[in-house]
Amino acid sequence: MSQIVVIGFDTESQAGDALKSLRGLEKQGRISFEDTAVVTHHENGEFAVKNEASSATEGGAVVGAILGGVLLVTFPVAGIALGALAGAGVGAAVGSGIDGQFVDDVKANLPAGRSALFLQIKAADRGAAIATLRQYHGEIIQTSLDEETEAALRDALK
Repeated sequence: MSQIVVIGFDTESQAGDALKSLRGLEKQGRISFEDTAVVTHHENGEFAVKNEASSATEGGAVVGAILGGVLLVTFPVAGIALGALAGAGVGAAVGSGIDGQFVDDVKANLPAGRSALFLQIKAADRGAAIATLRQYHGEIIQTSLDEETEAALRDALK
């Protein structure tokens, strides 16, 4: 089961930098995300949401590309359409990522000028993830982590 972590930051760049550092861990195989997003509440009251493709979407796209390629050779026009449909179906069947209503609930309580980093984590080397986030100052908004891990993350973000 994946874990949800939402961290508030003072700026969009801080949330983006934290995500970039965690993506570095991902390349090392030390953390795996199902979905991520950065939500920013601008001073003018507008919101910006930068949502990266979830693993399910990426996996669906790969499957769709393979099926589309195979079908393209056999049935050129239909291959493209069927490949896209198959990829979308696989992505939907595997998972849907961070719930949109949950994002909206956090947005409603996010002060102007602040940002929130949403992480849906499939697996992680918790020690490495916490050490990586230690360089950033933020506050936990929401988490499904166990109490001990949450406390360690809170301390790291001070």
